[in-house]
Formats: sequence, C-alpha cells, structure tokens
Amino acid sequence: MAFLQFNKKWAVAAAGAAALAGVALLYWASRPSGATFIDPANQELVVQGRAIYANTCAACHGAKLQGQPNWRERLANGRLPAPPHDRTGHTWHHPDAVLVDLVKNSLVPGRTAPPGYQSDMPAFGSTLNDEQIVAVLTYIKSTWPADVLRMQKEVTEQQQRR
Repeated sequence: MAFLQFNKKWAVAAAGAAALAGVALLYWASRPSGATFIDPANQELVVQGRAIYANTCAACHGAKLQGQPNWRERLANGRLPAPPHDRTGHTWHHPDAVLVDLVKNSLVPGRTAPPGYQSDMPAFGSTLNDEQIVAVLTYIKSTWPADVLRMQKEVTEQQQRR
C-alpha cells in the first residue's frame, strides 16, 4: 500500500512537471522571434529609408540625424527632446527588434520605457508598414561607423539568443 502511495505521488509530480514543460514549450514557440539584423548594405533600402526618414522623422530627429539640442535634458513638461540617431546618440545601443518596436509603437511604459514615462514620439505603426520601418532603420544604420554598427549587431544577436 505504501508503494502505491509513493508511486501516486511520483505520478502526480511527473504530470505536474510535464504540464509545466508544456506551458514553457508553448511560451517559447509562440514568443516573437524578434527582427533579424537589419543590414545597412542594402542600398535600395537605404535610399527608400532616407526618403521616409526625411518626410517622417527629420522634423524631430534632424535632417542629419543630430537630434534636438540638449536631448538629455528634460523639457518643462518633463519629457525629453528627440535624441540623435547618429553615433552620438543611444539608438545603436538597442537591438533591432527593440528599434522596430519603438518606431512602430513609440515608447511603451514598462516595455521600452520606464513605468509612467511619457514621450512626444508618436507611434508610426498605423502610418508605416514593417518594410518601411525597416527601411528607415536601414538608412539610419547606414550612417554609423563600422565599429558602432558592429557593436549594435552584437547587441541584436545577444537578444536573439535569449
């Protein structure tokens, strides 16, 4: 009788472990894969992205990707000015999947921004499709020096391995 109770406990534990493994497998299978590395060597995308950037992004981030003055200092409303997208900014510190998400959805508190954070950056997901967003990022990345691009590629690859 003790043997049957011992086996039942193991059977329940095994069933629980199997259920947990199933949930974990479903999570890993259904989670977003993230963008692959956006390679700025594609000159067609660079040209397309440059035009989209000029019409959509340059008003805030600057025609030469220089950002707004004093972009690290909060404005009177508590928000930050638009940062540069050249090598002096922090854009290259983020993996490509995050950059796509930022352009598409803006800064989302708790996901791509601290809780409670407010931004003047609009979400472009309803005005730009994924290919256009990738084109803009391709253009931006085409302006970065090789060492900055290499570091950003490493950040992207590290995120993809998670």
